[in-house]
Order: sequence, then C-alpha cells, then structure tokens
Amino acid sequence: MAGSERTKERRRPADASQAGSRAKLEAGSEAAGLEPMEAKSVAALPEGPGWQYEPKWDGFRCLAWRAGVAVTLTAKSGKPLARYFPEVVALLRGLPLERFLLDGELVVPLEGKLSFDALQQRLHPAESRVRRLAAETPASLLLFDCLLDPEGGSLLAEPLSARRAALERLYRALPAPGDEGPGDEGPAGEGPRLRLSPATRELSEARAWLQEAGGALDGVVAKRLEAPYRPGERAMLKVKCLRTADCVVGGFRYAAEGKDKGDAKGGGKGLVGSLLLGLHDGEGRLHHVGFTSGLAAKDKPALTRRLEALVEPPGFTGKAPGGPSRWASARDAEWQPLRPELVVEVRYDQVTGDRFRHGTRLLRWRLDKAPRQCTFEQLERAARPEELERLWGR
Repeated sequence: MAGSERTKERRRPADASQAGSRAKLEAGSEAAGLEPMEAKSVAALPEGPGWQYEPKWDGFRCLAWRAGVAVTLTAKSGKPLARYFPEVVALLRGLPLERFLLDGELVVPLEGKLSFDALQQRLHPAESRVRRLAAETPASLLLFDCLLDPEGGSLLAEPLSARRAALERLYRALPAPGDEGPGDEGPAGEGPRLRLSPATRELSEARAWLQEAGGALDGVVAKRLEAPYRPGERAMLKVKCLRTADCVVGGFRYAAEGKDKGDAKGGGKGLVGSLLLGLHDGEGRLHHVGFTSGLAAKDKPALTRRLEALVEPPGFTGKAPGGPSRWASARDAEWQPLRPELVVEVRYDQVTGDRFRHGTRLLRWRLDKAPRQCTFEQLERAARPEELERLWGR
C-alpha cells in the first residue's frame, strides 16, 4: 500500500468522527455531545515549522455555546457548568453576537493571580452560595478556539490557522474594556473577564512561558497549524510545568489491605504504601502537604523497617492528614506519625491551598538536607500580576 493510501486509511476513523460532529453542528445541536479536542503529554515541545504554541491554563476546560438567548457552558467531562457560573452566562448572553461555539478555559483571577482553589469552590450545590461567589469571585473565560463561523457553519474541518483567524476576528468585534457593553470588567481592577488566550509560532517564546510563568500555567500546548479540530481525540501535544521540592517525611501509610502484606522481612502490618510529606511554615510548624507513593517494590521491606523504627507522635505539628471519609475506609486513612528526620525530593505539578494537588513523584532521598530547611518558601507560587498580565491577551 502506498504511503498516501496508508495515511488515508489511518485517518478514516477520525474523519468519520469529525463528520459526525460536523453534522451535529450543522443540525443546530452544538452543545449536544461534542467533546473538546485533547492533548497527550510529551517530554519536550516539538520543533520545526508548522506549530502553534499556546499556554495551558490552570482552570476548567469549557465549551461555550450561544444561539440567541440560549447559552450553555460544558465541562470536558460533558457536565453542564452554567448554573455554577451565572456571571459568565450573563456575560456571553450580553455579547453583540447571536451565535458562537468557543473552546476555552474558565479561571478565577484574584489579586492578579489565578486561584484554582477559588475556582473549585464555585462548584457548590446551594444556589444562594453560587450567587454570592459569582459576585465575590467572578470567573474569566480565556478563549483559544472557534468552532462556528458567524453564520453558524461548522469550522471543525478547517485548519487551526483559519480557526485562529476566525477567533481573532470575533474577539476584535467585541466591546473593548470600559466601552458600553456586557459588563466585562472584574472587581478591584481584575480587568476584562473575556480574554483572548495568546498564541505564538516562536518556540523560544513558548519555552519562556514554561520557565517564567510561575504557577499561573499548567504547561504549554503545541498544535499543528494545518490540523482540523478533532473532538475527543488527543490530537495536540502538551508539556506540563513540573517543579521539585524537598519535603520532610512526617508519616506513612501501609499499603492497602490485600497488597504488600507483611512477612518476616516487612513486619506484621504490611509494607509501606505511601510517604506523607510535610513543609514548615514561618513559625516552624510542620504541615502535611501531600504524599508520594511511587516506591519500588524491592525497596519496601527495608524501608518499612526503617520507618517503623522512627514511629513517634505527633508527626505533623500543624495541619495533619485527614481521617476516614466517604472515599476512604478507616484502614486507608490510618497513618503512622514519624520523628521528622527524613527528607525526600519530589516532583509536583500544581499547589492548591498549600497542598500538592496531585500525588507527587519521588526523585531521591536527601540525606544532605536538614528537615528544618524544608519550608513553604521553596514552592513556586502563582505568577506575579505583571507576569500574568504579560501572558494574557486584551
């Protein structure tokens, strides 16, 4: 089979899916079951011509659709978001555009920084609290793709270069901040709440975003300029911002029941399953900030014996690990406090509310590091206001 024929063969399923999505758009059911295009992780940004690079924002992915007075906001999971962000619905309904379908990211800017913690708090079941938070911590919508033309025709099959041009034309047609319009200013000088997410074709600029943007970004995404929009497919590439921190091992948990059961080598309760990590605040208190569980099986027996010899309350003198919950059994939540003598270096992606948002990766033991040196100051916080403003569009 010739090379061109093999290429066509590989693309048939994707093209069929895209055709189905395009049919939905043209039938007027824009918000029904359309999944956003996704990205797969790579170690480094791709080089060479034909790439567009964009910030990967630390928020909620969102498809925003409008047809007349009808407005929907849909999460990547397919769940509706409109009831949680009524201020964004009102903002989109007030635009001088009768029809659009935009791909973007919902974020909450506070004091010149993006607050994922404040964004999460917006998902609240009580309508009264939703209304209050909509006024106190209004969300912004960062736009990075346009999936309908002004007449309502699908742009899914168009290359990214054409879709980006359409998005920029749409954005230029909106009222500028301060003009008579839909009330797109946030509180206390936070700026416009509808923004054009930047894009560049310069690899050096994209690399600078990874290095200089602080915690404002989750990473950088690379997209092919000639590629169509492929709903639900991992058709983009992403490089995540990964950082490291030295943490005190303030405790540990045994592996879940039925896994790594104890024996003569590992003790009677089982083998260690995860290390509980801590950092010191300015007053010297040790707070629980997360965990790491990527422990090599061959190392667990010796490590278990080492940790069991250090068991001593309280482990953490500030915030401690939580107890049983609806998601964790009493055994899963049980933890063993340790004398604060051991230090590990871990890799993390994001910090929310002074905690690592996800599990971390153990890089190495730091025998050369004193536990008192492991403080919150080493964590990379959200970008300073001027750094964030440099990244944001209008």
